[in-house]
Amino acid sequence: QVQLVESGGGLVQAGGSLRLSCAASGTFFKVNVMGWYRQAPGKQRELVARISSGGSTGYADSVRGRFTISRDNAKNTVYLQMNVLRPEDTGVYYCNGQLQVTRWSGQGDYWGQGTQVTVSS
Repeated sequence: QVQLVESGGGLVQAGGSLRLSCAASGTFFKVNVMGWYRQAPGKQRELVARISSGGSTGYADSVRGRFTISRDNAKNTVYLQMNVLRPEDTGVYYCNGQLQVTRWSGQGDYWGQGTQVTVSS
């Protein structure tokens, strides 16, 4: 069974930094795109950043220049370095991974359990 396990959330003051990690575990053939989403109270879940298996990245306008997504393919792990955090970055951050379970299967969408990030002003 495939699992995405996140770590690294917490409480930080505005202007501070946090680093999130998400590791894919279980039995699978390949991890394709991985990404981070967030959901603030009363709002819809939104894409924060994503990275392909080849290292191509994309960011939401609100975080570009402050957040950096990276991955270690050997460890099936994706990271999100968050700098110059703002109160509006507060929310539950979810890891997403698009995985092929077998060589012949299609791509499936998998989610982590979420980790809380709170930025105080």
